[in-house]
Amino acid sequence: MEYIDMRSDTVTLPVPEMMSAILDAKLGDDVYGDDVTVNDLESKAAAKMGKEAALLVPTGTMGNLIAVMAHTTPGQEVILEENCHIYLYEVGGIARVAAVQAKTLRGVNGLPTINDIESSIRQENIHFPETGLICIENTHNMAGGIAIPPSKIKEIYDLSRAKGLPLHLDGARVFNAANYLNIDVADITCYVDSVMFCLSKGLSAPVGSILAGTKEFIGRARKYRKMLGGGMRQAGIIAAAGIVALDKMTDRLEEDHSNAMLLAIEMNKLQGVSVELDKIHTNIVNIDFYETGYDINQLVSKMKEKGLLVNPRNERAIRFVTHIGVKRKDILKAVEITGDIIA
Repeated sequence: MEYIDMRSDTVTLPVPEMMSAILDAKLGDDVYGDDVTVNDLESKAAAKMGKEAALLVPTGTMGNLIAVMAHTTPGQEVILEENCHIYLYEVGGIARVAAVQAKTLRGVNGLPTINDIESSIRQENIHFPETGLICIENTHNMAGGIAIPPSKIKEIYDLSRAKGLPLHLDGARVFNAANYLNIDVADITCYVDSVMFCLSKGLSAPVGSILAGTKEFIGRARKYRKMLGGGMRQAGIIAAAGIVALDKMTDRLEEDHSNAMLLAIEMNKLQGVSVELDKIHTNIVNIDFYETGYDINQLVSKMKEKGLLVNPRNERAIRFVTHIGVKRKDILKAVEITGDIIA
């Protein structure tokens, strides 16, 4: 059976130009700094982010963990939104490996209020940990791909500067945010001290993420990458696809966003199905099936039987993610499959 795979944009496959670039890549030992293709990717990524330097890492999870380690010291506290990826989906790495404590805040569309953040910064007290870092996420996965505008990030950045705290952005899908907001990605990242973004989601590279920041920060990050086992040798075969991703794949994200909105509109027409259309910003669509009376896991299983792959979001909703492998016809077929099941 040929599946329509909307579980995640991580299922994207490299485009032919990436495969050609991989075969033609100039290679060297990246741990020694000798892989010119990796060096080119890191320079290009830093420039796009408006940062001094960048580092290729195997995964976004490692990139975020390295950022926390490079910004903090063990025993400090990190302020995060309660449904952010770093807190929910990265295996407790900041506690186990970075040895920091999470202070989670309730967010509105994925972002805590500036007042809540400020009131959560620890005062000097012998009983308290020291606040060491603020982390935000854009786009926000659990909020349904919401794109957070630079004005909101600047408020937090100004606060972090006033309090002497670094601000890290989990920007796994930050190019989706920039595309939706119709701005350059650096207009977002200029208001953070460090940013991680993924090459292997909507940008379709087979593997890899980038961590960017100051030269000093990336120097520390490079050490932690090695500590965590992320130092790679002839990594140009990864970087080559990443260069194509940055050069060719960012502008086409608008197609994924358009398909996501089409999916939301058509699904919203089905009996018992509900979608908050005003929250469809990018390529993630959380669809509420509670009124259909179906158990979500059973519904996901039935969809798979019909050729549609998705993931539950919670006990009442399913997450659909659009990407380069999902075309308009696939969107309409997904709606048809869903309608047939719940009819």
